[in-house]
Amino acid sequence: MQRFEVTGMSCAACSAHVEKAVAAVPGVSGVAVSLLTNSMQVEYEGDPVPDDVIAAVEAAGYGAAVAEESDLADGLEDTETPKMRRRLIYSLCFLVPLMYLSMGHMVGLPLPPFLEGDGAGAILFGVCQLALTLPVCWINRAFFISGWKGVRSLSPGMDTLVAMGAGAALVYGVFAIIMMGAGLAAGNPDQVMQFRHDLYFESAAMILTLITVGKMLEAYSKGKTTSALKSLMQLAPPTAHLLREDGEFTVPVEQVRVGDLFLVRPGESIPVDGVVEQGQSSVNEAALTGESMPVDKNPGSPVSAATINQNGALTCRATRVGQDTTLSQVIRLVADAASTKAPLARTADKVAGIFVPTVIGIAAVTLVIWLLIGKPFDFALARGISVLVISCPCALGLATPVAVMVGSGVGARSGILFKTAASLEATGYTDTVVLDKTGTVTTGEPTVVEIVGTRQVPQKFLLGMAAALESQSEHPLAKAVLACAKENGVRPSMVKDVQAVPGKGLVGKMAGKVMAGGNEAFIRSQADVPDDLLEAGARLAEQGATPLYFSLDGHAAGVIGVADSVKPSSKQAIAELRALGLHVVLLTGDNARTAAYIAQQVGLAEDDVVAGVLPAGKEAEVRRLQAEGRVAMVGDGINDAPALTRADTGIAIGAGADVALDAADVVLVRSDPADVAAAVRLSRKVVTNIHENLFWAFFYNAICIPLAAGVLYPLGILLNPMIAAAAMSLSSVCVVTNALRLNTVDPHNSTHDAPPKRKAPPREELPEPKACPVACPVAAADSTTMKGEPTMKKTIHIEGMMCAHCEATVKKALEALDGVQNAEVSHEAGTAVVTLNGDVADDALRDAVQAKDYKVTGIEG
Repeated sequence: MQRFEVTGMSCAACSAHVEKAVAAVPGVSGVAVSLLTNSMQVEYEGDPVPDDVIAAVEAAGYGAAVAEESDLADGLEDTETPKMRRRLIYSLCFLVPLMYLSMGHMVGLPLPPFLEGDGAGAILFGVCQLALTLPVCWINRAFFISGWKGVRSLSPGMDTLVAMGAGAALVYGVFAIIMMGAGLAAGNPDQVMQFRHDLYFESAAMILTLITVGKMLEAYSKGKTTSALKSLMQLAPPTAHLLREDGEFTVPVEQVRVGDLFLVRPGESIPVDGVVEQGQSSVNEAALTGESMPVDKNPGSPVSAATINQNGALTCRATRVGQDTTLSQVIRLVADAASTKAPLARTADKVAGIFVPTVIGIAAVTLVIWLLIGKPFDFALARGISVLVISCPCALGLATPVAVMVGSGVGARSGILFKTAASLEATGYTDTVVLDKTGTVTTGEPTVVEIVGTRQVPQKFLLGMAAALESQSEHPLAKAVLACAKENGVRPSMVKDVQAVPGKGLVGKMAGKVMAGGNEAFIRSQADVPDDLLEAGARLAEQGATPLYFSLDGHAAGVIGVADSVKPSSKQAIAELRALGLHVVLLTGDNARTAAYIAQQVGLAEDDVVAGVLPAGKEAEVRRLQAEGRVAMVGDGINDAPALTRADTGIAIGAGADVALDAADVVLVRSDPADVAAAVRLSRKVVTNIHENLFWAFFYNAICIPLAAGVLYPLGILLNPMIAAAAMSLSSVCVVTNALRLNTVDPHNSTHDAPPKRKAPPREELPEPKACPVACPVAAADSTTMKGEPTMKKTIHIEGMMCAHCEATVKKALEALDGVQNAEVSHEAGTAVVTLNGDVADDALRDAVQAKDYKVTGIEG
């Protein structure tokens, strides 16, 4: 996809014509033009053809250039409002005396004597008005230039309507002066007086000035819609404090390179993405994630550009700079969303494409009809001009993009990133939300959930003893025990001669006494285990935890349960999704017992759980649910790539610094499941706002065009061209202002949650999976299986696996190999059954497993 800057567009008809012209270029597979940001996104079938695209835009009467990354800030800068303000001020300098001359005598204001009468004074009266009108036309010549380009390229737009209306009034005024001169020469004072009152110069000048007022207000409002994006761009500091061997140097942030050390003092913004090398502090990440609570940072913790260091000084090493930082990726996603088109915009685009020619036709018919029924030409001309200037294609063109831009900005402030306008719309139509368990509903990190000691060994001593043993291990469960000990202020006991027993546990000596830790079978070989500890271990296993047994000097010391814990917000998040009228499904590759326990904790019924599903099975489950309605899949964006790409809306949770690399349509930066409901809530608000905008845009034109044509004239209701111009200007302003109301929306406020009132547009058939933009071996394996390529299976016998976390480690290592479709791993059976869709050597399988410190004893198949 390539982004272009487009110049010269003034209304929806302009953007529709540009879109049509570029779509006809060979090699272009898709194009979306944004009137709001004056930009265009182009997709290609083969090699890029930017020169041909630019030529097509220029042939259509507009300008185009390839947009650079650095152009984004310039493109968002509000340069139109100051321009329009100057045009308005200069126009008023001529319009005010013009209105005095043309209308002042009607309210009793005196005219200069030489302008009165039905002789030469009448001619001078008309010439003075013409002299004041021509500068207004010159100041606002952009309308005439753009309007003529539209006519020449057979794509008339709003400027064409304005130019025709003002031009017709101006030409008729000149015609009136000529007729006054003819009447004066013929000695016909009645003809002179008739045309003296039908000059219409003030209408021409007033139309241009009022439209300029509307354009200025519209530009100001459009500038406000990008405020969220501009505020994001201003968050990153302009300088960074680099630490080098010869001291500290303050340099522009553009000079920071990956690997550089930089210092961030308290109160300063972090200049680039990095990792903490020294220091401890808390960092306010609200600018990127919407999370108001500061996040503690220690050595090894990641930090992101534009977040604010609050307490201690941090020394960090740069990992992402320039356009690769999380902030830049967030900005790019929001900008891209604003540059794409929502499906709702299609109707408006179709109407806008034929709107202006239709209005010109209506104006011509109006003129002819009034002449045929005997009305004077000036009366019929006024009705035709009113039709031209009151019609407003801009309101139609702005109805969708302004709402998308504001909604995307609100989402970005809340840590919810919609990649496209289509995903922003589709999220609100969701019927079923499928939640991956690990990392979405749960933390994805093993933690100690329960400690069961004995009468002789209290819990605190047991934890210290366990931490002493596990400090010699790199196993994920060992890290959980050590973290628990640190959190509770327990110092590990002194231990010597620690030895690992593959597949069983650890043995060491403490104060001359032998202590051991591991699975139930191993501890039974070291000591007698009482029934109460066995029951506690069984209970922990029923709850989806891994029981770790310990013994000391030949006696059972206790059991510690380690499990992947549920996130604190998961239960409330699921409750909010249900309040929104959504069906929630928990989808996991874990065993049914663990899945059922997690489901019970978060308030899901047994029927809402699908367990033991491989990646290909997740995709198939999403496909099955799509038969019942729109499906949103929530996962980590990588391991769940097949399901994410198959779903109507793929939502990546926990993306962190990789927000632009997911296969999903929506990215939740905070890793909080509550943001899923917030995304649906915000999408529904935006869709409702778009429907309101489209309704009022259609309603305005449907009511005002007949009114301007004079259908209510028999009732004494008639619009003159000046009132019509004012009404046209206000229509666009009202649409943009309505969209700006979205800035007051709090996506996390569930006070008014309710099932949707509007159903999603019907889906004719299930879409093919969207292309996964990341190198995802799981996605690749699943896609080859769906194409029906032959597969084979091998069984790998493995020693050293002790728990479900061992299974996950081996599974991940095997599935990362090219040619491995999936792996079914069992620590109880000591096997891994791999399904292959390519030629994978046994040595490669063996090396992958043994690289994770497990032993392969044989491979069959």
